[in-house]
Amino acid sequence: MITYPNAKINLGLNIVEKRPDGYHNLETVFYPINLQDALEVTRMEGDEEYSLKVSGVPIEGEPENNLVVKAYRLLKKDFPNMPPIHIHMYKHIPTGAGLGGGSSDAAFMIKLLNEKFQLNLSTEKMEEYSAVLGADCAFFIQNKPMYATGIGNIFEPVQLSLKGYYLVLVKPDIFVSTKDAFAHITPAKPTHSLKDIILMPVETWRATMKNDFEDSVFQKYPEIAAIKDKLYDMGAIYASMSGSGSSVYGIFREQVEHVDEVFNGCFCRQRELE
Repeated sequence: MITYPNAKINLGLNIVEKRPDGYHNLETVFYPINLQDALEVTRMEGDEEYSLKVSGVPIEGEPENNLVVKAYRLLKKDFPNMPPIHIHMYKHIPTGAGLGGGSSDAAFMIKLLNEKFQLNLSTEKMEEYSAVLGADCAFFIQNKPMYATGIGNIFEPVQLSLKGYYLVLVKPDIFVSTKDAFAHITPAKPTHSLKDIILMPVETWRATMKNDFEDSVFQKYPEIAAIKDKLYDMGAIYASMSGSGSSVYGIFREQVEHVDEVFNGCFCRQRELE
């Protein structure tokens, strides 16, 4: 059985306050986009618990630390009769880009195992399992626009459609440490909630919606700031960094020509939004 985990972008990201446990409360809107990995699971004979093959974008680390393996092991604790499996993951979503690729892989793994082995898990139960693996993993279970609060783990559906707009996504060959990005943030409660801002025309977002990580990240990596400026020069009606970076996206009314040439040397994709 095969499935296609997709990425997300953040529409706005406000760091609201630092929590007593050291984490930060935030508010953001997660929006799914049509940029996908591929994840296939087949039954495996033998004594091994699982095997994992990863192709496409290289992933560092040991197999047991991969989120799809963790998802399988998490379910197997409660469903010990699940057989050994072979996992083949083709990575297309860039890592360390603020696009949620690893979280999506984990959530889609849970959905795939639920269907393949008829575990009869409810949406709510799959979200519970996903939340164990990462703050934003549960978003990908329902995989529709959500207003997120807490540490990015409390979700509320929002009525938002960008269908018919075009997204240009650019990721330079730069790694932005999430830990470093948070270290330079001064939390502050926003004047207006993102829930209200996203109901306004997209043309107004440039003046009202921001990603709090941009100030510190752009200062350290001016190349990322230059990508955002370039997207606006090309006619984007809204542009922003996604998450804590390093990817930047622009929303356009019409398809953009020659984006690969403009952003030569970067991972660059154009997609029609749904």
